[in-house]
Amino acid sequence: MRPLARKIVLPLTLTVVGASAIVGYASQEADTSSRGNGTLRSGHGKSGEARQDPQDQDPAATAPADDGSAYTPRSTEQNARVGALFEKDDSGDHFCTASVVQSPGRNMLITAAHCAFDVETGEPVNDLVFAPDYRDGKEPTGLWKVEKVVVDERWAKSQDEDMDVAFLVLGSKDGKQIQDVLGGNTLGIDPGFDNDVKITGYPTSSETPISCHNRATKFSDTQMRVRCTDFAGGTSGSPWLADYDPKSHTGTVIGVLGGHQGGGDEDDISYAAYFGDAVADLYERAQEEDEG
Repeated sequence: MRPLARKIVLPLTLTVVGASAIVGYASQEADTSSRGNGTLRSGHGKSGEARQDPQDQDPAATAPADDGSAYTPRSTEQNARVGALFEKDDSGDHFCTASVVQSPGRNMLITAAHCAFDVETGEPVNDLVFAPDYRDGKEPTGLWKVEKVVVDERWAKSQDEDMDVAFLVLGSKDGKQIQDVLGGNTLGIDPGFDNDVKITGYPTSSETPISCHNRATKFSDTQMRVRCTDFAGGTSGSPWLADYDPKSHTGTVIGVLGGHQGGGDEDDISYAAYFGDAVADLYERAQEEDEG
């Protein structure tokens, strides 16, 4: 019998200590000033590419099936914690997905490292914005600016697929942190490889999210695999959510779409790096940067 997954559950009474622009586990520094016109450089893995022509995408809108078939999820409290990532503002294409995870500062997201770190410049992407529950051009809680990007040194230096994970620290909006507005899911460490998961992401070719339910399996000692149809470019960073609690309306993020092949080279098969001690250490570093 495998050990139970460790959930990192944080006190909900702590407040953010001021934020500055930096980041990375590799001590990479990020300038949060504008750097472009809202378009994206070439995609990596299942991150999207700028100026893709929109394509019709009509996953089944029936009740969710546990067979990996994509469907259009309802706008709910849980689904609202997942959103689209843009550069600078929403005038360009959304290209990746991120979601809210609990943190002392109440303002943290998790996504794939390849969504938030520019390997060409060797620096974090410095003008990301997050649109939670984005649908058809509408942003119910507006755009949230990313102030810090924290990635592991092994990703920053060599794009180690086992560390294709990033934590993003947001600025406040109207005096509130994003977790105050939307709540947050917990982070799961050492969850094992055999878990029922719900995955939600934003294909670049669609203006609405898609979700699927299926059972994740072991691909390697450091990677998980799942069959989910239609998870194309733009879905990198999508949370793999397990153990949803209907009472608290929270679940446990045990992976993000990425890792092997940047998340996979087929729309219907996706991967995620396994969350072990290295991801737990990265999460702690992100909290330190938040409070620093």
